[in-house]
Parts: sequence; C-alpha cells; structure tokens
Amino acid sequence: MKRVLLFLLAVVIALPMICQDNVLNAKITERGYHNPVIPGYYPDPSICRVGDDFYLVNSTFQFFPGVPVFHSKDLIHWEQIGNVLDRPSQVDLSYGGASSGIFAPTIRYHEGKYYMITTNINMLYQRKAGNFIVTADNPAGPWSDPVFLEGVGGIDPSLYWENGKMYLCWSAMNYIALVELDPQTFQFIGEPRNVWDGDGDSSPEGPHIYKKDGYYYLLIAEGGTEMGHKVNIARSRNIDGPYTSNPSNPILTQKRRDSVSSILQGAGHPDLIQAADGSWWIVFLGFRDTVGKQHHLLGRETCLAPVTWEENAWPVVYGKGWVDVNMPDVKTLTQVLMPQASNHVDFKGGKKLGFEWIYINNPVEQNYSYANNQLQLNATAVTLDDPRKTPTFVARRQTDVNCVVTTSMTLRDAKVGDRAGLTVYMEPRGHYDVALVAGADGSQQVELSYRLGELKHVEKTVKLNTKGAVQFKVDATNSHYAFSYSADGKNFLPLGKMDSFFLSTETLGGFTGMLFGLFAEGIEGTKATAVIDWFDYQSGTEYKAVSQY
Repeated sequence: MKRVLLFLLAVVIALPMICQDNVLNAKITERGYHNPVIPGYYPDPSICRVGDDFYLVNSTFQFFPGVPVFHSKDLIHWEQIGNVLDRPSQVDLSYGGASSGIFAPTIRYHEGKYYMITTNINMLYQRKAGNFIVTADNPAGPWSDPVFLEGVGGIDPSLYWENGKMYLCWSAMNYIALVELDPQTFQFIGEPRNVWDGDGDSSPEGPHIYKKDGYYYLLIAEGGTEMGHKVNIARSRNIDGPYTSNPSNPILTQKRRDSVSSILQGAGHPDLIQAADGSWWIVFLGFRDTVGKQHHLLGRETCLAPVTWEENAWPVVYGKGWVDVNMPDVKTLTQVLMPQASNHVDFKGGKKLGFEWIYINNPVEQNYSYANNQLQLNATAVTLDDPRKTPTFVARRQTDVNCVVTTSMTLRDAKVGDRAGLTVYMEPRGHYDVALVAGADGSQQVELSYRLGELKHVEKTVKLNTKGAVQFKVDATNSHYAFSYSADGKNFLPLGKMDSFFLSTETLGGFTGMLFGLFAEGIEGTKATAVIDWFDYQSGTEYKAVSQY
C-alpha cells in the first residue's frame, strides 16, 4: 500500500510538469506554415532584424494611420505593435483619392536607430518633395516627424549603409537610381545615377541593396503588381555598378508552368532577410484568387518563402522559384505564437480601437468619441462616394475569404437623408452598405444599397417598428456577401446577397483590399450620431477552392 501511495504521489508531482511540457511542445514546431503569413490588405512588405526579433512594415495608401509595424520571432506569426504615421504632423493625405497616399515603405535598423522611408504620392502629384524619412528608438514608436528628401522624383525608396556612408536607392519609374545621402540631414551628396534598368520587363520598382561575399546585390520587382509580377536580381562588385542580371531571373514568379494554377498569384515586391541562425528568407506580396476566374478581394497580402543562398551564388527561392499557399515541407525557425488583436470590440471602460483599425484620409477627430461604453460617430455630409474627402468612417481589413461580421448600433437625432451602418468597402466607386436611415414619416428603416462605378442603387428597404438598437450581419464567402439584420439581437432576417465579383481588384482596379467599415453620413448640417455598442469579426471555414485558370 505504501508503494502505491508513493507511486501516486510521484505521478501527482510529475503530472503538471508532463502536461506543461506537452503544451509547450504542442506550440513549438520547426516545419511548415501557410501563406499569406499576414493575411488581408498588407502589401509591399519590408523587413529588418534586430537580434532574434523581426520587424515588418506595409503600404497603406489613402488610409490613416499609415504604415503598420509588425513584430515576429519566427517570420510566420506576427503581432501588430503600432503604426509609424499616427499623427497628422507626419502625413497629409489630402488631395488624393483611392490608392493614393503612402506607397511602399522600407524599414531598416542602423546603429541603435530604426529608419522608415516611404513616398507620399499625393505630394509628388503636387510637384513637391514626396519622399521622406522618419526615425525611432523603438519600432513601436513614437516615430519622428518627417524629413523630406529633395530631388527624388520617383517611388519605393530604400536605404543602405556601409563604412559610415548612407545610400538611397529608388525607382525612377524606368530604372533604379542610387545616390549617397548625408547621414545627418538626409540630403543628396553628389548626383543620382542610373545603376540598373531592370531585366527588360515593365515597372522596375521596389529596389533593395544587400552585400554578400563581396557582391552588392540589387533586388527589385518587375512586370507590374498584377498577374505577371516577378522578382529579379542583379549584382556588382561596386555599389555604383554596373550591375549584371542573374541569368536565371526571375528568382520568384507565379507565372510558371507549375504555379500558374495556384490560388496564390502576383508574387513580387520583395525584401530579403537573414535570420540569426544564418538562414535566408524572402518576404513579398501576393494575392489569393479568392473569387475565381483570376479575381481577388482581400488585396495584396504578405507572404514568406525560404531562400538558399550559397557563397558567391545567386539566391534561389524555395528551390524552384515559385511558392504556394501551403508550405508543409519548409524547415522553419522555432515557431513562436504572438498575441493577436481581439475579434470582438465592445468599448467597455472607454476602450478605444486597436492598431488594426483605419480611417479614410486624415480623420476629423471630433467626429469620433467614446462614452457610456460605446463608440460614437458624428455624421457629416461627406459620403462614402466622395473620392477626395474624409467621411466619418472607421474600418478593419477583411483577412479571411469566409467570415462573419456583426455589429450593433443606434442612430440618434436623425432626419431624412441621414444614415449610418456597416459597409463592405473597397473604394468610393465600389461598396455594399447596410444602414439605418430616417424615414420621411419619422420611422426608422433598414436599407441595403450598393455603389458600383456610376451605378448607385437601393436594393431593399425595410420599415422597422422600433427605434432602438439594430444588429447588422454580413456573411462573406468567395462568391457573395449576404446581409441580414435583427431588431432583437437574436433573430436575423435576410436582406439580400451581393456578388463579390464586382468588388474585386480586377473589376475596380487599385492597390488596396476589402474592408469592413462603420460609417455615418447625411444631409448638410446633420446632427445625427451613430452609437456603436460592439463589433465582432469571426473567421469561417478555410477557403480551399482551386483556381480555375
């Protein structure tokens, strides 16, 4: 009996340790992952490493705050820790429109300081200096106000340091330009020079310089950011060139015989990074054929692939120059899960929106407030259809093809012409809206409508017998967005389905992706307010359809 008791005691003591080891082992793996590693509209990735930590940034175009900052330990699991451009003093998004604003940032770390350089294309359109640098001691911020670079007439700037010298390269639209910068003032030292025309395809852009084995490697994207996007590389013994193209270019493209039928397409705009263990990796944008027939909804997403880079050799991506959504055979860094933003936001305790929420252009701050555990949106006469103005609108990205979005809201002090609701939004010329509207007889109504190019149409209107809170739901699939509403928070009644095809990038154009947004708009002088109780985003079953090309 004593032996049995001692055995049971040993098991009791050891069990927590065994369980703990099992839990840890369940979370730690070193093989396999899925692309994209950052799903949804997060294009043009750039990356740097500090010790065992990786930091990554993306383009944001007309949306504010600009340039999200992500942190990872394994290149696969990422947490957004801030936004670089989070103050009006840092970025002016006026005078722009859809797919204007902030293009292709680069993040770098040098001698204890983080640098982010990017282009505000709106300023270039006005013939002003549109390329600028901001710096920070911590990648989570705060970041400095910008220093603008005179003389950079192109886009996609990148930085490189060597022997106390600082260099800038960028896309001059038809070639890659290079110039030395003063490391204190960030202004030109000498004249820019053309160092590479690319490998003969259109749109040589997104350049980055690396040095390895005595060679300067110049990595770029070509072919335009659509189906024919690709990654090319050249090298030289001298940073000023001449650069010789890799005879095996492109080193990454989905336009190969074996990859043309993949859901993942448009691979390009890359950045290379070496991990602490010596392994090389490439981050790049790609898009998933989420609608079928070569149409996608979620925008260009951040993807990852392993790189083999032998001494004095050219880098080889994933052994074959193309990638896929499922990468089961890849030996990865030790995988470390990262905290994720909550999919349910309830505003209790004056809770504000997380880093992942964005506005159109620079927001009018007084139109957003928090009171009584609710988010309040003040309506204005600026609508979602206005291409160059700032509506009362705040949104998060759609990151899953199949998902369900639900929200609860009340419309107060509304008159005929005032409305507030939930929108499936791509840009001013393409969005589906479900809204509360004020009826002419003083009633409250639910309205389903759409804007597609020059077409604007109310699909369905339902008169309600209550003026209390109403819940809206959107069920998203690869083919449709299905809208429904509830006046009691329990029973949802269908309003209609909208075809996702008409909101795809290939239909509307542009560089962004799908958003789920909350909005309030109305007649001139409106006093209406939308009061939001909560917002919920839930991913559905994984999209497994096969492309139809």
